Amino acid sequence: MDKLYAPWRHDYVTGTARKKNKPKLKNDCVFCQQFAENNDKKFLIIKRYKHCAVMLNAYPYNSGHLLVLPLIHKGELEDLSQETKNELIKVIDISVKNLKKILKPDGFNIGLNLGSAGGGGIPAHLHFHVLPRWLGDTNFLETLNSTNVISSDFYKIYDDLKKEF
Repeated sequence: MDKLYAPWRHDYVTGTARKKNKPKLKNDCVFCQQFAENNDKKFLIIKRYKHCAVMLNAYPYNSGHLLVLPLIHKGELEDLSQETKNELIKVIDISVKNLKKILKPDGFNIGLNLGSAGGGGIPAHLHFHVLPRWLGDTNFLETLNSTNVISSDFYKIYDDLKKEF
């Protein structure tokens, strides 16, 4: 199997990030800690809204992988107010429009992994994934060789998207 070196994913792949950042209580939540610190560029937070935020995923599946999440610490959709749910959908829509403008993808995967069994890496703080996709992107590599290709600079994408939001 060929390997693609992606040093920014080391902590995630080896489980170090999960051990360091595994949220048990609200105070242990990596997202809540990042929101409290008010250092948006450091944590790749592109924009904060009244009830939610949009940020680049620090451990992306591909270029431009965004997370849209509530500012409040909740792990279940039913625990969110209708106003927060509405804003999440609105920000997902804005995210898609801005990614289309900046990265020009051919499509998107948008999803939510609820709970540990649902694949959530941080199940205590729900978050939507917005993944731009391109025809002929790395699907075959991921399927055949367990390889991910990230071909863009995090902070270049961050700066470009920050201007649009």
